[in-house]
Amino acid sequence: MTFTLQELASMSGGELVGDPALKITGAASLAEATAGEISFFANRKYVGILRKTRATAVFVPFDFSVPIAAAQIRVSNPTQAFEQVVLRLAPKPITFASGIHPSAIVDSSVRVGERVSIQPHAVIEAGVKIGDETIIGAGTYIGHETIVGYGCLIYPRVTIRERSRIGSRVIIHSGAVIGADGFGFEMVDDRQEKIQQFGIVQIDDDVEIGANTTIDRARFGRTWIQEGAKIDNLVQIAHNVVVGKNSVIVAQTGISGSTRVGERVTMAGQVGIVGHVEIADGSVIAAQSGVSKSVPGGVWFGYPAAPIAEAKQQIAWIRGLGKLFARVKAIEKKLGL
Repeated sequence: MTFTLQELASMSGGELVGDPALKITGAASLAEATAGEISFFANRKYVGILRKTRATAVFVPFDFSVPIAAAQIRVSNPTQAFEQVVLRLAPKPITFASGIHPSAIVDSSVRVGERVSIQPHAVIEAGVKIGDETIIGAGTYIGHETIVGYGCLIYPRVTIRERSRIGSRVIIHSGAVIGADGFGFEMVDDRQEKIQQFGIVQIDDDVEIGANTTIDRARFGRTWIQEGAKIDNLVQIAHNVVVGKNSVIVAQTGISGSTRVGERVTMAGQVGIVGHVEIADGSVIAAQSGVSKSVPGGVWFGYPAAPIAEAKQQIAWIRGLGKLFARVKAIEKKLGL
């Protein structure tokens, strides 16, 4: 699909600075855009990249004043305007026909809603309920008595173990395992004996779970991912953890058992959380931090994690130790010590 700059300006309600007849056939970031593509500029720290961009045109804020070679479309929100163009230029989404593929194994007791698509080699065990307009990808396994809600997208090779509860409009990416046993053992006669895990995993509406992420079933009760939470690839969530509404958990984070994560919490990459602690609503845990106690809110960083101002001060002190030692040695030498 092709648009002129005038069409894009009209579409976005923007002011055009440049040739209205120029044609746009694609969209890309400032660093990657080439002739015929449009990009966007919304963060002042990227002004150097903006000056070098090869994009034909750029969405910029209304108060933009940097001289550039590319045409400009001035809008109130460059990011949003760019996203609207990307959606128009993007290829049509992949669709799946309703019905059950002949190679899928679906128990006769399974209740399948309307316009459901079950792809090749999926296995759906007894007692499962699948809501309307849900897609079950190829090679996916759904265990006994699991409930999957309306409009879910379960990508190929997902494993959802028995009695899990999946809400509506949930997206689960390939390789995820929902409801594996929690990691529970106790020492009996000098041997590790398995503690049975009888609980479930509950995933509420509008949650998205990344590829190869694992969410363990509870020992008793439920491991609970609340509405709107977004979980990246390669995340481990242990038994009986609660993740609050609209929280974001980034790749390679590990959350130990019975931890309660509040609402709107952000955990950056490779965060580690010990068990049985609480993370207050709105907290931010910076990348590679190790949380060893409950977090009352604010931004935390480091290992063990501390309020970010305190953590930065500690890092500065540590990095200054070499100079401090040198000064002490010089003083000792001067004093003849």
